[in-house]
Amino acid sequence: MKLRFLGKNSTPGDSPTLYASDQDTYVIQGWKVYANDLLMQLDVPAGQTVIEVPTELFEHLTKDGHENGEIKQFTDPIMILTEQGTCVLQGPEMHDAEALSQMRMPDYETCIEVPKSSIVALLEETSGPDHQR
Repeated sequence: MKLRFLGKNSTPGDSPTLYASDQDTYVIQGWKVYANDLLMQLDVPAGQTVIEVPTELFEHLTKDGHENGEIKQFTDPIMILTEQGTCVLQGPEMHDAEALSQMRMPDYETCIEVPKSSIVALLEETSGPDHQR
């Protein structure tokens, strides 16, 4: 799998990053979630993992042809919106050796791979009530 770097939101020691793949997916690198209070709210099946990233990370979707990267719906794969302005995402943990070799990832981070359509749907307005979690 080939990755195309879209952007990152970094502070010293942290590096949530967004990539587009050649498989019509996005690869999202974020902080591993260990907090029991967050994990207890989720049903995490085998093969999936949970990460946390700043919501601003999705602003880099503009580099993949989207008009803006403002999240308007907080639904799957976003599972929780935190009070700190981050979102907790759940998805299949990335194991593709070729893709992982293109990334620099500290031990306390991991990445998930999700269909582009799942992320693009988050950018669309809903006509119903607010669905924020």
